[in-house]
Amino acid sequence: MKLTFEVNYRTEWGESLFLSGTPEALGGGGGDTDKAVAMTLNGHETWQVTVELPDSLDVINYCYFVRHDNGSVKREWGKGHRFERSADTSEITILDRWHDQPWDKPYYASAFTDCICNRADRTTAVEAVRGMLTLCVDAPMIRPDEAVAVSGASEALGAWDPAKAPRMSDAEYPTWRVNLPLDAIDNASEYKFLIVKKTTGDVVAWEGRDNRSFNIPPHADGAAVIDAGQRLVNPLSPWRGAGVAIPVFSLRSEEDFGVGDFMDLKKMVDWAVRTHQNFVQVLPINDTTMTHTWTDSYPYNANSTFALHPMYLRLSEMGRLDNEERQRYFDELGRELNRLPQIDYERVNKAKNQYTRELFAQNGHADMSTPEFQSFLSRNASWLTPYAAFCVLRDLNGTPDMSRWGEYAVYDEEKVKGFIAAHLDDIYYVYYQQYHLDRQMRMVHDYARAHGVAIKGDIPIGISRNSVDAWISPRLFNLDCQAGAPPDDFSVLGQNWGFPTYNWEEMAKDGFAWWKARFRKMSEYFDAYRIDHVLGFFRIWQIPMDAIHGLLGIFNRALPFSADELRHNYDFWLDTDRQTHPLILEWMLKDFFGDKADECRDRYLMPMGDGRYRLREEFDTQRKVADHFAALAENGEGSEENDRICQALLGLIDDVLFIEDPYEKGKYHPRISAQYTYQYRCLNDYEKWCFNRLYNDFYYRRNNDFWYGKAMWKMPPLIDATDMLVCAEDLGMIPACVPAVMSALEILVLEIQRMPKDPTTPFGNTWTYPYYSVCTTSTHDMDGIRRWWEADRATTQKYFNEVLREPGEAPQYAEPWICERIIRMHLDSPSMLCILPLQDWLSTDGVLRRTDPREELINIPANPRHYWRYRMHLTLEQLNTSDEFNNHISDMVRNSGR
Repeated sequence: MKLTFEVNYRTEWGESLFLSGTPEALGGGGGDTDKAVAMTLNGHETWQVTVELPDSLDVINYCYFVRHDNGSVKREWGKGHRFERSADTSEITILDRWHDQPWDKPYYASAFTDCICNRADRTTAVEAVRGMLTLCVDAPMIRPDEAVAVSGASEALGAWDPAKAPRMSDAEYPTWRVNLPLDAIDNASEYKFLIVKKTTGDVVAWEGRDNRSFNIPPHADGAAVIDAGQRLVNPLSPWRGAGVAIPVFSLRSEEDFGVGDFMDLKKMVDWAVRTHQNFVQVLPINDTTMTHTWTDSYPYNANSTFALHPMYLRLSEMGRLDNEERQRYFDELGRELNRLPQIDYERVNKAKNQYTRELFAQNGHADMSTPEFQSFLSRNASWLTPYAAFCVLRDLNGTPDMSRWGEYAVYDEEKVKGFIAAHLDDIYYVYYQQYHLDRQMRMVHDYARAHGVAIKGDIPIGISRNSVDAWISPRLFNLDCQAGAPPDDFSVLGQNWGFPTYNWEEMAKDGFAWWKARFRKMSEYFDAYRIDHVLGFFRIWQIPMDAIHGLLGIFNRALPFSADELRHNYDFWLDTDRQTHPLILEWMLKDFFGDKADECRDRYLMPMGDGRYRLREEFDTQRKVADHFAALAENGEGSEENDRICQALLGLIDDVLFIEDPYEKGKYHPRISAQYTYQYRCLNDYEKWCFNRLYNDFYYRRNNDFWYGKAMWKMPPLIDATDMLVCAEDLGMIPACVPAVMSALEILVLEIQRMPKDPTTPFGNTWTYPYYSVCTTSTHDMDGIRRWWEADRATTQKYFNEVLREPGEAPQYAEPWICERIIRMHLDSPSMLCILPLQDWLSTDGVLRRTDPREELINIPANPRHYWRYRMHLTLEQLNTSDEFNNHISDMVRNSGR
C-alpha cells in the first residue's frame, strides 16, 4: 500500500517537518523524533513524503511535528490524525492541514462531544475508497439534532441545492466525513459546508466564510484521496449554558443513609434536564478518612488522590443482608440518620462501614470472582494496592501519620507485599469498597452523558502529608513546608492549609506522570473539572513548618532580592538583624498584651538592651507557642486570657519586614501585608516610600514573566492528558500574567461579582465577563446571596442602588425578587457557563427557600477545623416534582439564551 502525505506548513530557517505514526514504517508511533520519517519541502510551504505500508493495515494513526536544527521540537495540538481504508484501496493521497490549537478548543472537550452534543445514534464510518475523495471537516459544536452537509456547484454536491447536499458522517465526531466520486470533482468548482436539521434537512446555517475550492493533485486511476484538517466556520452565536453546584454529601433523597451519595446524582441530573441546565458541579469526592472522626469531613484533605470516599456508597445498590434482623436494623438506622437536618459524619460513616463489612463477609468472595471486578483490579492496581495497605496500617496503628508506623514508616514495596499477604481479608475489603464506588460513579457518569449533562469535578491543589501519595512518592513533594494562601477578604492572617508543596522539578523528570495519572483517573467520572487555586501552578504560597499563620509565607518560586539589589535599585538598606526577626520594643508591649504586659514580658521575653526584647527560645516560633498553650489547655489551664496571650505572641512573631528565601540564602522576600506591621511603623517616611516601591514591584511586576514561564511549563501537559473541559478558580492575589496563560490555554476562568478582578470597583460587571468564563453568584467558601445580603448593610445598599439600579433604601432581607434579579443578571452575562449553587437557585422561590440562610453555609475558610455537614433541607424527589418552580427556572434559563 502506497501512501502520499502532503501537509501545508510554513517553516522558519532551520526547521524541518517529520511524520510519525503507528506502523514501523512511520516511526512506530508516539512522535518519536529519532524514528520519524523526514518529509521534503515542495514549493514554499508544502511538505510531502511517500511511504509503503503493509496491505494488512486498515486504520492509520499518525501526526506531524517540526524539528529545529537546535534540537527543539514543536508538535501539533490534539491526538493526531486518523483514517480508515477499505481493503481494496492500495494507493492513497492525504492532503492535510497542520493542527494548531483551535480558537474553540473547549468545544472539543468531552463535556461537549460526549455530553451536551452526545450523538448516541452516530452514522456509519467513512473509509478511504478507490476512486473517491474523502472530504473531512472538524465541526464540534453541532447539536445532537443537527448534521453537517456539503453543498457546491457540481452535481455530486447538489448543484447548490441544500436539499441535495450530501450528508456527512458523524461516526468520528467532532470530525465529519463524506465520500465523493473523484471523477465528479472539478478543481475549479466551489463548495461550502452547512448545518442542517438531522430529521427534516432544513438549513440551520451556511458556514460564515467565502466559498471553498478543491485543490486535488494528480493521482493514479483507482487511487483514493483524503482532504482532511478543514474546520467549519460556524456562524451561529457561541453556545452558553447553565448549571448547578452542590456537594455530593449535601444531596438529600428518600433513599439516603444520612448523607448524599453517588446515586443521588442521577436525580440531580434529572433536575438539571428538567430546568434546561447542562452541568452539575460537585466538590472533591476522594477518600478523606484519617481519624474516623468529624474532622475527616474536610473534602480537600484526601488520603488518596485516586480513591473514592466510602461514604458515597449507595448501600442498597450493593446488595441486601441475608440476615433480616440486621437488615432491618440498618434500614431503621438509615431512616433515623436521614431525618437529621445536617450530616452526623461519624455515625454515618461508622454505620456504612459496619454494613459494608457484613455485606463483604456475605457477598465479597462472589463479587471479587466476577470478570468486572478482575478488570477493575487490573486497571487500578498501581494506586489501589498501596492505598489498601495504607488504610489497614492507618487503622492498625490508630493514626494516618506514617512516621509512627514502625517498619512501614518508609514505603518499601517488598515489605508492603508481605504485610498485604498477612492481612488479605482487610485488604480485600478495601478493594471491595472501591470496586463498588467505582461501579456506582461510572453508572452515574454514563447516565449523565446519556441525558446531555456534564458532571464537573474538583481537582484540589494540595495533597495531605498523611496520604498514600506522600507515603509511596515522597520525592514528589516538599514535606518540610506547608501550602496556603496569602491574606484576603476571608482571612487577614492568610490561610495555612497544612499541605506539602510540590517538587515540580522532580515531577518533571517523568513528564509529570503523577499529575497525568490523577487527571486521567478523574476523567473516568467527570467531563469537566475545576482546578482548585490555579494560581498554585504559577507559584504556591509556602509557609515554614514552624509557622501557624499564613503571613509568614513566601511565594515558591519567586525572584527574591539580595541586600545589594535592595540598596542599589531601591535605596533601601536592609538590616537583617532587625527586619527579618520580630522587633519587640518596650512601647509595643501594652498594644500586644494589654494589662498583662509586665507578666508576659517576664515570662516570654528576654531583654536585649535599649528597650528591645527577643522571645525566649522555648517560644521563638509560632509552633512552639501554639504547642505550649495547647498543652496548658489539655492540663485544664485553658482560658480566654491564655488564648489572648497566645494570639499576641503569634502576632509578635508575624511582625517582620522581610523573610529569607529557604533556597537562596542571603536573598529576601518582603513580608506580605508588611505595611500593617510595627516594623513598618518604625521606618521613617523616606524608608517607607522606598519599601513601598520595592514591595509593589515584587508582588505586582518583578515575577510576572517568571511565573508565566513556570505555568506554561507545567500546565499544558497536564490539561492535555484528558479531554475534560478545564475551568480554573483564579481568585485571590492574581498576578498580571495569569490572564495571558488562561487565554493561551483556553481555560475557563471564574467570575464572581462580589470578588471583582478590577481592584478599582466594588462589584464585577457581569456584562463584561469574558466568554471563556464560568460566572457564579457564590461558591462553597462564601455566603449565599441571602446571607451576604444581610451581612453588611452598607455594601448591600451600594449594590441595591448602583448594580440593581433601584432607588431608595434596600430591603433588609434578600427577597425572592431580589435574588431573581441577581440570577438573571448572571444568566444574561456573556460567560460560556453560569453555574450557581443550589441554595441560590432556591432563593428565588419564597416557598422552597430555606427559612434561615445561615443554615446554608458550606464552609468557613478562616476556620481550619470547620465541620462540613450542610445538607439540602428538601429531598431531590420534592425538588423534581416542584413543577411551578422548575418551570420558572427553565424559563429563566431559556430566555437568557442559554
